[in-house]
Amino acid sequence: MAENTEEILDEDKMNNPGKDDEVEADNTADTAEVNEAETDADASVSDAPSEEATDGDAKDEKCGCKKGRKDKKLDALESKNAELEDRVKRQMAEFENFRKRTEKEKSTMFDMGARSVIEKLLPVVDNFERGLASITEEQRGPVYDGMNMIYKQLMDELDKMDVKPIEALGQPFDPNLHNAVMQVESEEFESGVVAQELQKGYTHHGSVVRHSMVSVVK
Repeated sequence: MAENTEEILDEDKMNNPGKDDEVEADNTADTAEVNEAETDADASVSDAPSEEATDGDAKDEKCGCKKGRKDKKLDALESKNAELEDRVKRQMAEFENFRKRTEKEKSTMFDMGARSVIEKLLPVVDNFERGLASITEEQRGPVYDGMNMIYKQLMDELDKMDVKPIEALGQPFDPNLHNAVMQVESEEFESGVVAQELQKGYTHHGSVVRHSMVSVVK
């Protein structure tokens, strides 16, 4: 029986000589397909980390963009803050200058007003002094005492306002303080010295309100 089977197989091989080659080719093709499938699977597996890396790079790039926008926004805010601080400082400096200028103008206006009043009061002082000087000791009485009290009160108020009489008699002539109206000869004073005071001069806060009218020795 076995011998008959082998004979049948041998006969079949002889009748179909390319059949074995076809079977072998089919087996080779199946093996290639399996290998290709395995290669594709390996490629898919190897590509997975690349995709994850790509996602990670995208996230990093996105974070970098957000950080860049935040930095730009922070820089803009700092620039705006610096600009506002500079503007405030300038306005404060301008206000301080305005305040000082206003105070100076007020002080100047006050001095000018006070000077104007003082100039009007000085002739009154002159008249008081002339009136008191014209009364002799025998004529002095209650009227003289009253006039003298008023004169002293007036001079005290002027002194509180820093109004001071200019020293002239016996002083070297000073054109900044004295107004020479004549020259005289004198044995008492040297040349260039004030020999007589014809009208008192006054200063206010160190500034001359009225020059002393004097005569100077030749």
